[in-house]
Amino acid sequence: MKTDIPQISFKSSVDENFGFEIVPLKRIAANKKSFKVNPEKPHQLKFYNLIFITQGESKHFVDFKWYPIQKNSLIYLTKDQINAFCFTDTMDGFCIIFTEAYFANSFSHLPEDFVFRLFNPQLFSPILQIPLESEFHNYFNLLYEESVKKEGFNKETIVKALFVILISKAEQLKQHQTFHVKNVSKINLFQKFASLLERNFAKTRSADTYAKELAITYKHLNAVCKALVNKTAKSVIDDYIILQAKRNLINSDIKVNELAYKLGFEDPTNFNKYFKKSTGLTPKSFKNNYK
Repeated sequence: MKTDIPQISFKSSVDENFGFEIVPLKRIAANKKSFKVNPEKPHQLKFYNLIFITQGESKHFVDFKWYPIQKNSLIYLTKDQINAFCFTDTMDGFCIIFTEAYFANSFSHLPEDFVFRLFNPQLFSPILQIPLESEFHNYFNLLYEESVKKEGFNKETIVKALFVILISKAEQLKQHQTFHVKNVSKINLFQKFASLLERNFAKTRSADTYAKELAITYKHLNAVCKALVNKTAKSVIDDYIILQAKRNLINSDIKVNELAYKLGFEDPTNFNKYFKKSTGLTPKSFKNNYK
């Protein structure tokens, strides 16, 4: 299948590669014309990326929306998200990139619900503002210093430990800066719903069906979705399907009719109406806009 929007896989620029690297933004900006993929054009990540802005102001493109960023902004990018940079002369910072395997291994000792919400774009904004007085800065500096050392006793273990601390410090800040759900049972239920949706969205768009699969009432599922993401269960389903449609439309040469059937629509006309109701554009118009 021909790819229109590039998919970027993890590839370390250093010989010692254990699935983790910190890359200065200045290096990416300076070499942007020499890359096979222009970082300022939409591209799909096949790894995780934390972008820490240390100077300047700009914006960042995440899953079809531009977000303003400034000094001490931390951008969360999960695997498969579409993103693009907008470099400015004053902007500086770092990309903390790591593979899915590295992420899973680093947090294997923590509860599943904690790991689920760390990089979940449904639960949180992709932008977290780090306070100037936060310990996050100290741990980031330590992590960067250790990661760029060419040699060092037990380097991989030290880097992983500092990485876990850094992510944990960011999670602490989320609890104060963003809507934070302390009810673990609700998070676990939403996680199960999200997993079911990911596996079955092409089979059914019925919130009632998902509720029955979860052995709860539609009312209960709706209440959990509203409590966590301020959406109805139906809206969660619709938003997920539209996101998959957008990614498919700009990421391949798939025909609109083929995509309709792939997403579980028996009639392509219904898919066109469904997509336009959500985006204001037909699938074809949306695809042409991004081309």
